[in-house]
Amino acid sequence: MEIGAHLARLELTASDPAALAGFYARTFGFAVSHQGDAHVCRAPERELVLRPGKGGQLHLACFRFDSAAALHAHRAQLQARGVALQEVGESAHTVLDPEGRRIRFEHGPAAPAASTADGLPSARLQHFAVRTPDPAALLAFYTEQLGFVLSDRVRDEAGAITAAFLRTDAEHHAMAIFRAPLARFDHFSCEAQDWAALRDWADHMADAGFPLAWGVGRHGPGNDTFFMLKDMDGNMAEISAELEVCEPGRAVGEWPHQPSTLNRWGVAIMRS
Repeated sequence: MEIGAHLARLELTASDPAALAGFYARTFGFAVSHQGDAHVCRAPERELVLRPGKGGQLHLACFRFDSAAALHAHRAQLQARGVALQEVGESAHTVLDPEGRRIRFEHGPAAPAASTADGLPSARLQHFAVRTPDPAALLAFYTEQLGFVLSDRVRDEAGAITAAFLRTDAEHHAMAIFRAPLARFDHFSCEAQDWAALRDWADHMADAGFPLAWGVGRHGPGNDTFFMLKDMDGNMAEISAELEVCEPGRAVGEWPHQPSTLNRWGVAIMRS
């Protein structure tokens, strides 16, 4: 059973927050403001906060419940499992994952968003991904401790997990985990309405002078069409469309570790 929350905000550490904020303003149509030393990038249904620090690391991922009752029910489940909670309040609680990332759960209205750049289609923040040397341990924490649901799993020829896609509501994944030599952030994705909107976003990137780093393609797990850009800290930023919506009780999908799993249409970025 999914916990019923959706991804609402990401906070990354950046080697040069001002430059990175400028990149995302030009590519993803964010309006940028400042909160202390952080650059806050907002547009309708998406928010990205950039904080000074080592580039390419996830500082915080925030998931939002629609009601206080749902948040408190989730908190009770975490406490029953012995999960250590931090920053506990009436409207939020936070946990640390095994690699030190802060995962926050909250309820309440979203922060007011500035309007997106003229002419850009809607694209809501939908999922993020991380890289880790130990995907099995990270997968166990998010499913067994936090209550995320495994949608699809990728294994190599030896049976080891190389990627996992986890959901928190009916959409195929709100988080993905990839095996890689070092723990770091991998990408975030904003979901466009359909294939035509994805095309319009790709045209916008071309007009703005930013070539695509990967795609246009179609993922195997999730069956969504996508493209990605790469920023100066090595993070990938994705526009995707028509991600799978999972039926209740959907069986876990099993995929081989090969390029066609990550891109059914061609070449893939293989993290390991």
